[in-house]
Amino acid sequence: MSAQVDLEQAHLTVLYDRLDELRAEAVRHLATAQPAERAYWAGEAARLESVADGLCFGRVDLTDGSRLYIGRAGLFEDDEPLLIDWRAPAARPFYTATAAAPEGVRLRRRITTRGRTVVDVNDELLIAGAVGEQDLAGDAALLAAVSAGRTEHMADIVTTLQAEQDRIIRDPYAGVLVVQGGPGTGKTAVALHRVAHLLYTRPHLRTRGVLVIGPSTLFLDYIGQVLPGLGENSVVTATIADLYPGTPIDRPATPEEARRKGSARAAEELAAAVRGSVRVPGEPVDVLFEQETLSLSPVDCRRAVDRARHAGLPHNQARLVFHREVVAVLADRLAARLEAVTLTESGEAIDGGDPDGRLSAADLRALEAAGVIVDWTDTAPRSLLDDTDVARLRDALLADARLQDTLDVIWPPLAVTGLVPGPWSPADIPLLDEAAALIDACDGTTYGHIVVDEAQELSEMAWRMLMRRCPSRSMTVVGDLAQTSDPAGATAWQDVLQPHVADRWKQAELTVNYRTPAEIMAAANDVLAAHQPGVRLATSVRSTGVPPLDVTGSLDVVGELVARLPGRVALITPERHLTHVAHHGADAVVLTPGQAKGLEFDSVVVVDPDGIVDGAPRGRNDLYVAMTRPTHRLAVLRLR
Repeated sequence: MSAQVDLEQAHLTVLYDRLDELRAEAVRHLATAQPAERAYWAGEAARLESVADGLCFGRVDLTDGSRLYIGRAGLFEDDEPLLIDWRAPAARPFYTATAAAPEGVRLRRRITTRGRTVVDVNDELLIAGAVGEQDLAGDAALLAAVSAGRTEHMADIVTTLQAEQDRIIRDPYAGVLVVQGGPGTGKTAVALHRVAHLLYTRPHLRTRGVLVIGPSTLFLDYIGQVLPGLGENSVVTATIADLYPGTPIDRPATPEEARRKGSARAAEELAAAVRGSVRVPGEPVDVLFEQETLSLSPVDCRRAVDRARHAGLPHNQARLVFHREVVAVLADRLAARLEAVTLTESGEAIDGGDPDGRLSAADLRALEAAGVIVDWTDTAPRSLLDDTDVARLRDALLADARLQDTLDVIWPPLAVTGLVPGPWSPADIPLLDEAAALIDACDGTTYGHIVVDEAQELSEMAWRMLMRRCPSRSMTVVGDLAQTSDPAGATAWQDVLQPHVADRWKQAELTVNYRTPAEIMAAANDVLAAHQPGVRLATSVRSTGVPPLDVTGSLDVVGELVARLPGRVALITPERHLTHVAHHGADAVVLTPGQAKGLEFDSVVVVDPDGIVDGAPRGRNDLYVAMTRPTHRLAVLRLR
């Protein structure tokens, strides 16, 4: 083994020497780059810095005698590949080759490093009939990774990707890919690694942008190191609330309110309210302009309204079209009236009554009152109104305050807060965004691809919010319908996706639970089976031999339980117990089931499971979520 470690150390040293050269080159370019090039070189320097930890983690020896090293980035010396990016097609057999289907691989080696030092190697011989301990080396590496202690940040799984995970990560599907999987199957990690793979295979996404949506800022902080560790620093992360910034959330939503405001019917109601704000008068409307009284008939108004709506613009922009349509009618009508004046001050015929076709002084004074500038020189011909004159009439009408007031009664300007008054709950965020799309121009921020984590929690209105930001409808959607807790959340993927993408979506499934020991999953699955019989359950790959600890007592024993459990501990409890539990919980993380979504800990204490079940319409799902957060130990504290 020592000789093999020394061999890999020699190659690792070559790799880091090359990485250092590239980083130094990027820094030099950054120092002298023009402004337009600085962002590129800054990004390149950051990328090379971020892939340094765990740079090389694997090797495949092929049956043709060649050898490839696999790592976080591609490194070349001239045209010679020193390290293959894990996303490259050539690297795929490292993850997918088996003894039954070796894909040209004779040997797979996993290389464990600490800093720039090789500390271990594990080999698998993928030859027909190979048996024995070596065949388990890959699983041993996986189990070491999933059994490792948890920290405040999620680690990537690039070194231990399994075949079913790799298949989803490399899936080239251009529509909406739904990744359904139970707790511990690696849904989040798969989604983030798929983003890294898409950015590698579709470089245009770097300019069009990628957005990752998570259920909470705590969750986004937790996953925040994964993509940078894979060499990707440009992805935007946000919660649904972040997409409509500056909105104070003053209260929680009741379950009934969440269902009502989360339904797509809320969009129809908002659209009807906006449309209903336009009121065509049933009688003619008189408008005083300068010293002229102009009349708008209901037909004039209806025609202008129809043309404005036909423009397909948001309400406040379409309102300006309505104004222009009305003003065009009034300007033409006023121009015709001015040209139809028949008497001068002395009673003589004008505007056509003059044999030479010129306008008289009375005509000119009338036009001047309307804001039309006319040449007063004696030598110049006093022409009839031309297009420029009519355009000036329109400008004068548009600027007239009395006319504006009259038109605002017919087509009023609207504000988002007028349609969705506060105080606001989280359920109001998608409504505010919908209202903004209906009445005002959006800010234009869209993305080439969106990842939606814990997607089962999104309401129909939240999906509308996301679809507006992804015109290409290219998404990676990950979730577990058995964990839905939001009253307006999904019960079937087809129901929330088909209205937006028709059949441009497909589902992949993760079936292996790498995180949660079998003993804990057995208890959690009993909770799930009690109210969702027939749900497909993920299979745990490991067992600890330690069943969950079931305790009955008061909240005062929380501290004792925390002291008995290993590693990073979370206390998951109904909201009403948060303050008391935090007081007794020592250094443990204290969360509600909703806050714990997507997170994982070494040990978890579920405080008051009955209170969790009774505290929400989908309380059993919440309890299932709480029980499946640990990687080692679970304790359940039942209150008496």
